[in-house]
Amino acid sequence: MNQAHGDAQRGSASTRWSAVIKRDASMEGQFVFAVRTTGVFCRPGCPAKTPRRENVEFYDAPARAIQAGYRPCKRCNPAGVSPRQCQLEVIAKACESIEADETMPTLARLASDAGMSPYHFHRTFKSITGLTPGQYARSHRAARIREKLPTSPSVTQIIYETGYQSSGRFYASTDITIGMNPSAYRNSGRGERIRFAIAHTSLGLLAIASTDKGVCSIGFGEDPGALLAHVHVHVHVHVQEQFDRAVIVGVDPAFEEIVAGVVHMVERPAGSPELPLDLRGTEFQHCVWNALRKIPAGTTLTYSELATLIDAPSSVRAVARACATNPVAPAVPCHRVVRKNGDLAGYRWGQERKRELLDRESGQ
Repeated sequence: MNQAHGDAQRGSASTRWSAVIKRDASMEGQFVFAVRTTGVFCRPGCPAKTPRRENVEFYDAPARAIQAGYRPCKRCNPAGVSPRQCQLEVIAKACESIEADETMPTLARLASDAGMSPYHFHRTFKSITGLTPGQYARSHRAARIREKLPTSPSVTQIIYETGYQSSGRFYASTDITIGMNPSAYRNSGRGERIRFAIAHTSLGLLAIASTDKGVCSIGFGEDPGALLAHVHVHVHVHVQEQFDRAVIVGVDPAFEEIVAGVVHMVERPAGSPELPLDLRGTEFQHCVWNALRKIPAGTTLTYSELATLIDAPSSVRAVARACATNPVAPAVPCHRVVRKNGDLAGYRWGQERKRELLDRESGQ
């Protein structure tokens, strides 16, 4: 065996052993590990006691472990349907039940249908979807509201079609679900004002857009025309594209303070002011964005750590997508998230800007 091949094998074994120690269910299907002292082989995420490293062998597939004389673990069933797959199927059915019900099914009923305790069901549901059952139901209800508002004969009809028991609860929720008064939504965003400006920074031009509630779009660039186009796209996405009656206006004194705050955030991150934000997204996106805002300046987290922070450890890819769709970087500091190996990973505004922002926050 040549040295390079031996190093590759050791690296692979090291990665697999790390997954076993962490009980990393995301590695299931890539390998199984066998324990010489027990004669049993398991999935990477097996909840059984971790064996000693010198007693462990790795195999690419269950069939290889069986051929070597090992028998499958009864706890994690590595030769059959995984417990995780069973959980995925159960939670998928629960999601279908939530979507089909006009009112939110109780946690007790969902748990009973899944054959779990309410606590275990709630924890499993969030670990798979990234949302609690209640958050998932609200997100689905928000999508139904946005779908029905433009064409429904009246707001009152929508209130009851979407399962609200009172108009008070409906109107209290629309600030989050659609970001504006329902009547304005039905009238193509009439009355919605979006202020816009381009500022100069040491990292390039910065385009900033804000509604009356707060900043809704921030973008870096070098070409004013391209930045203007970027903000227009974001604005149209922000107001659901059909809101052609929303008005884009210029700078006023209050907005000048907001623009100065965003520039301060880029140039001197320490002590940057808290800015009012108008973020519209799914429940899951808001969970990720809120968690990003809690990462202290000068520190970083991995995508896995961020997923664990929001109690959704198996939703790493969804967390990465939520970071990528963050419309107001660096006000929501997605630049503070890196790969497991410390690499900067992607950043919409370029890795050089990401590196510079991190260096400035750490005082370099």
